[in-house]
Amino acid sequence: MTPTPRNASQVVAGVHSELPISTHATTSRALLDNESVRVVVFAFDTGERLTDHAAAKPVVVQLIEGRLRLSVEDEDHELVAGDVAYLAPGAQHALEALEPSRLALVIVHGDRSES
Repeated sequence: MTPTPRNASQVVAGVHSELPISTHATTSRALLDNESVRVVVFAFDTGERLTDHAAAKPVVVQLIEGRLRLSVEDEDHELVAGDVAYLAPGAQHALEALEPSRLALVIVHGDRSES
């Protein structure tokens, strides 16, 4: 993927058709990536999981369609389409798709040039 210029607006259309929910699979596609933010869309079939992990940066998860179980610091939350979760840097989390699902993951970098 070509980096998205921070100072240029961009629209990404047709994501669902380019990232179908595949049988027995988890797939992902980076949509935007620049100094401030990275946006990745994931597609999960029922039962697919992301095992327990943590991110060094703040993360926002929005469920676009479907239903999934999100575990954050050993507390389970059932999310449905439209629900949003903010994960603080270092928060341990995992998820399991309870039905075919898509989610958007937004990683907030801030301004990398200031790091």
